Amino acid sequence: MFQLVQKRRWYFLISATLLVLSLAIMGYSWATHGSPLVLSIDFTAGSLLELAFEQPVAMEDVRGILEENGFPEATVQTVAESRQIVVRAREMSMDEKESLRGVLESNLGAATELRFESVGPIVGRETTRAAILAILASSVAILVFIAIAFRRVPNAIRYGVCAIAKMFHDVIILLGISSLLGLALQWEVNALFLTAVVTVVGFSIQDVVVVFDRIRENSARHRQEPYETMVNRSLLETLHRSLATQLNAMFVMVAIIFFGGVTIRQFMTIMLLGMVTGTCSSLFFAVPLLVVWERGEWRRIFRARGSSASA
Repeated sequence: MFQLVQKRRWYFLISATLLVLSLAIMGYSWATHGSPLVLSIDFTAGSLLELAFEQPVAMEDVRGILEENGFPEATVQTVAESRQIVVRAREMSMDEKESLRGVLESNLGAATELRFESVGPIVGRETTRAAILAILASSVAILVFIAIAFRRVPNAIRYGVCAIAKMFHDVIILLGISSLLGLALQWEVNALFLTAVVTVVGFSIQDVVVVFDRIRENSARHRQEPYETMVNRSLLETLHRSLATQLNAMFVMVAIIFFGGVTIRQFMTIMLLGMVTGTCSSLFFAVPLLVVWERGEWRRIFRARGSSASA
């Protein structure tokens, strides 16, 4: 039998490395940008104006015009060979937007308005609060569901705790990846990002519950086997199902990323990366964590450290 669970120390080392890197990247982003992620106006409040000019424009000229017209805090990004500009500024009214657009056109040439969005601070706070509450509610639901479904298994609550630990493991790594993409590619986190996170959490929990359910079934069928061997057997039996289910979804996401619209590409990329992380952590984090807990390996490590310290 191929051994997967037995190599759990390597899995924990990889997970710890990814978690530390994710936290370090978010810390760097916080130090340089004031937040762990590059936030869009969905969270920071303000207005976004995107214009397409007939000729390339210089970013310094756009910044100068903005400062002269009462928007010194505005940020400017150029795309499409400097023919398009994206201006993010304080919340502006329609009259202010039209006035600013007129000044830009008079100085830089005719332009076509591609997008204008304005969001207040309350929207960002409520969206974030709703996402956090959704994740917390799902944690409670997972504990209740597993406590009921696994009630005949010894230490059933441990399955639920491992599933929740896996969920937060996936969320932290996904936040780290998003922070890196924000720093490297200027990808901003918007309301769709929260939708991607919640969706990834749902897929992730579904995957690990399938594996845990097979462990529950085999714990009654293979009572004579060592716990580690029985869990490894369960993992191998559900490996093809987990991979087949997740790969089907991943193939669709890859197709949308390459052939779909630009507006949805960032959303699907985040979902794809989250699905990959969630699939791997189900097999190589949640299940090994359960084995470590059931075998009491943490206690032996702490005892060994305590005895060496006293010596």
